[in-house]
Amino acid sequence: MAETRTEALHKNAEGLDIQAPDIVLSYLADAQIEAVKVVRHAIPSIARAAEIIAGRLKSGGKLAYAAAGSSGLMALADALELPGTFGIHRDRIAILIAGGDDAFRTLAGGPEDDTEEAAAAVAEAGLGKGDCLIAISASGTTPYAVKAIEEAARRGAATIGIANNRDSALLRRAQTAILLETPPELIAGSTRMGAGTAQKIALNMLSTLTAIHLGHVHDGYMVNLMADNIKLRDRAARIVAAVSGRDTDEAARLLEKSGGAVKTAILLAAGAASADAAQKILEEAGQKLRPALSAIEGSKGRTASVLKTEPEKGQQGD
Repeated sequence: MAETRTEALHKNAEGLDIQAPDIVLSYLADAQIEAVKVVRHAIPSIARAAEIIAGRLKSGGKLAYAAAGSSGLMALADALELPGTFGIHRDRIAILIAGGDDAFRTLAGGPEDDTEEAAAAVAEAGLGKGDCLIAISASGTTPYAVKAIEEAARRGAATIGIANNRDSALLRRAQTAILLETPPELIAGSTRMGAGTAQKIALNMLSTLTAIHLGHVHDGYMVNLMADNIKLRDRAARIVAAVSGRDTDEAARLLEKSGGAVKTAILLAAGAASADAAQKILEEAGQKLRPALSAIEGSKGRTASVLKTEPEKGQQGD
């Protein structure tokens, strides 16, 4: 195999093992900063990918992640937080990691070569037309990730590839390719470092923009969060209060009335007649809070206009 960028030796690697600790740590920190910078170059492709994912989820499809090793951990971290942060239902998300559940205890290298496991995992997840798969591999050649993207595409799913090496197999096979061309690692080939950092940032950006497209973010607030603990219930109340202008006690009361749904509580504060009415307004607004609020304000304006034009009692003509 030809040496790839992620396997090359870093310019500061020579004599690393005999450098002073603060020098080594400075090199490590600088390498992370360099990894962060490369993500900016991928913004156009990340934007395209987010639009595709949002479209599939909005139409009822699934989002799947497929990866091995360190890339699998980056995928896992992003996927597991989507329900709590953005209210995307768990059954709409599939996590395909080489080695299956055993990978969460022992991140063995062998399973990343298992293409049969990858194909089986895609089939078991039920991926097909209307769904989307993101495959992640630092090298861009990991057999598990490459096979997952091939099988998902064969079944009609949209495919997105994220890799840190240019012109790699994964990026060539993906319908939407996201290149994160990070510099060589300070420890050659240890892609849990710079490459992993860039993947983590790109995945955060990708899922957050997807959530914005879906209407799960309003003025920087996570208005579709699942408030299932004390901290999140408090956060939900503060979000309702901030957006609606009500105090937190009233916000908490509205949240109870809405069954814990932040957007519904905000619409109740804005004048929706009931939680069911608020839900209907949200559906008509594509689950986006801003147009839903505008619809309520517009309805108020129309009502006020009708009242003004009605003649007062006793003033009707003969």
